Amino acid sequence: MDGSPTSYSAPNSNKRAYFLLTITTLCWGCNAIFSRLAVGEVSPLTLVALRWAAVMIFLFVLARQDVKRDWPVLKTRLPFLMLIGAIGFTGFNALFYLAAHTTTAVNIGILQGAIPVFVLVSAFVLHRTPVGLFQAIGVTTTIIGVVIVASGGDLDRLLSLAFNHGDLLMLIACFLYASYTLALRNKPNVSAMGLFAVLAFSAFLTSLPLVAGEIALGQFRAPTMVGWILIASIAVLPSFLAQICFINGVAIIGPGRAGVFVNLVPIFASIFAVVFLGEPFKLYHAFALALVLGGIWLSERGK
Repeated sequence: MDGSPTSYSAPNSNKRAYFLLTITTLCWGCNAIFSRLAVGEVSPLTLVALRWAAVMIFLFVLARQDVKRDWPVLKTRLPFLMLIGAIGFTGFNALFYLAAHTTTAVNIGILQGAIPVFVLVSAFVLHRTPVGLFQAIGVTTTIIGVVIVASGGDLDRLLSLAFNHGDLLMLIACFLYASYTLALRNKPNVSAMGLFAVLAFSAFLTSLPLVAGEIALGQFRAPTMVGWILIASIAVLPSFLAQICFINGVAIIGPGRAGVFVNLVPIFASIFAVVFLGEPFKLYHAFALALVLGGIWLSERGK
């Protein structure tokens, strides 16, 4: 696919974009489950490095021709692409897997609903993208839902600002991914595979110092057999398939509209967490999920 920003909103392409972005969020919902299953099976920063190492193997087989063809354009934007790869892939995933040690998959999923809010607010701050009344109400509603999750539905914790450590890490991770999403609007006009290859290489390269730090702090844990299975699953689904679908989806309908599809992640993650992990889904989770999804719906309706 061409992947050009000028292909935004082509009427005949919308259904394809919706399908691609739904697959993306389904894979990201699975990632919340994988992150919890990986606790005790492989250390989190090692998991980040190994998932991108596996993706690099896939890309060496599948994307060599794309990279070769696109290289004259890619090399002119290499510093920019390396930066957003480090932010969106390395930074986001490092915080994501660290958060899984101190929060639940349900919380991880719901908190990812904050990404569209960060995208909308950042687009306003950086690009003066207009924000209408419905969008402002939607942002406020979503933020309330996120705060409810982060406080565990406990008013005393909310008033004392005693939020779960893992939930706070997830919110920072969401901000990083929103920054990456916005940056994609300035990507070079190259194929999705060529672009992804450079971003994945950046993610692998910048994850290595994190692993070195993990080893130096005595936090390194080599993958168990289950850990290797999880690494393979993460490499195929949220790392490879989801990112290719997301890049193509953004190319068709733009980062603003594509970001709204993240509202499916809390739904998928919550269902998977209850079904596969047996995690409790409490009343405050339901209330927060309704606020997050309702807020995102209002934001989209206001466009």
